[in-house]
Amino acid sequence: MSDVKAGLRYSEEHEWAEAHGATVRIGITDFAQNQLGDIVFVELPEVDALLEANQPMGTIESVKTVSDLFSPVNGKVTKVNESLLDSPEKVNEDPYGEGWIIEVEVDGDATEMVAGLLSAESYEKFIASN
Repeated sequence: MSDVKAGLRYSEEHEWAEAHGATVRIGITDFAQNQLGDIVFVELPEVDALLEANQPMGTIESVKTVSDLFSPVNGKVTKVNESLLDSPEKVNEDPYGEGWIIEVEVDGDATEMVAGLLSAESYEKFIASN
């Protein structure tokens, strides 16, 4: 059973989003990292890159496959988790902590921006039905 962290919002592409003021921290879910297997490389967007919700923002490569990473929100990249460049396995080990991928500044209140995403309960139902 995959770990779904309460208090986060989730996309159907298996990204999570955590709102703080005007910033959203984004990563991939425990379910996603389990499906991918051992992660060997994460391609991060550039700081200051403008992201559109539901559009690719980078890729994640595992021993099995390469998958696109999708931004769950519109905004500007303010920070990337550069430790993933040397230690991509952090995504496997701690997807909701040290394995976060980027932080995005949104236009307006981040909590409102992520409100349209799935709650933890809804995401659990979504992955159970697939």
